[in-house]
Amino acid sequence: MAGFGLSVRQTCRLIDFSRNSFSYVPRPEGPDEQLVRSRLKELAQKRPRFGCPRLHVLLKREGIAINHKRTERLYQEEKLSLRRKTRRKRVATLRLELPKPAKPNQVWSMDFVSDMALSNRKIKALPVVDVYTKKCHRIEVDTSINGVRVCRVLDEVGEREGLPEVIMIDNGPEFAGKALDEWAYRNGIKLQFIRPGKPVENAYIESFNGRLRDECLNEHWFMNLGHARRVIEEWRMDYNEIRPHSSLGYLTPEEFARKEGVEAGTCKPVYSNS
Repeated sequence: MAGFGLSVRQTCRLIDFSRNSFSYVPRPEGPDEQLVRSRLKELAQKRPRFGCPRLHVLLKREGIAINHKRTERLYQEEKLSLRRKTRRKRVATLRLELPKPAKPNQVWSMDFVSDMALSNRKIKALPVVDVYTKKCHRIEVDTSINGVRVCRVLDEVGEREGLPEVIMIDNGPEFAGKALDEWAYRNGIKLQFIRPGKPVENAYIESFNGRLRDECLNEHWFMNLGHARRVIEEWRMDYNEIRPHSSLGYLTPEEFARKEGVEAGTCKPVYSNS
């Protein structure tokens, strides 16, 4: 422009460059974006296993309404991406397609997950989860849980939530024993056992236990059994009431359960374990 005396329009046309790009002036980050950036880092530090979409939902809940693309940009600039271990590909096999629940309290799912305390004592946890609403009704934590204890836990949950039609379980000794079989017959509940060596047939509880281990068990050192119970119960409440669930349209299980209750005309008060 200075050497040949051409205008901006002529010069941009000559070098095939957009005039809008030529006149664009980057805007410095305002106080709002600085707030989003700092809050995003705080949430990522508090919840290290949450990815960008889930963190974006938490920001929106706090009233920080921004475009999801801006959240992704800030997420990348702050290097908050999760590091995932790549798994070796395995040969695909046919899977048994199980019926999907269409209402709350139709199908529950249970499975054990274990951990160790600092005293090298084994800790077992038994989650009881509604497959439809994704709500975790209870996580029983102890050093040992037998079939009689499983029945007692189900009775206590049933007093608050009602009992299901079907319970999905594996073939572990706590589930395949006489105690749970007699309890299910007495209450008119079907026990749906998955095939041995096919945990994918009980996929949701496997996914739930993966979240429990990733976001809770791997993030804490348990001093003793009491400490483990407190931490796991706090995580369960957070999972039900705060953690957005992608398969529920980023609602929490409690929000989804209340929504389903209102639509069905059977809404009941929400209880919490103490």
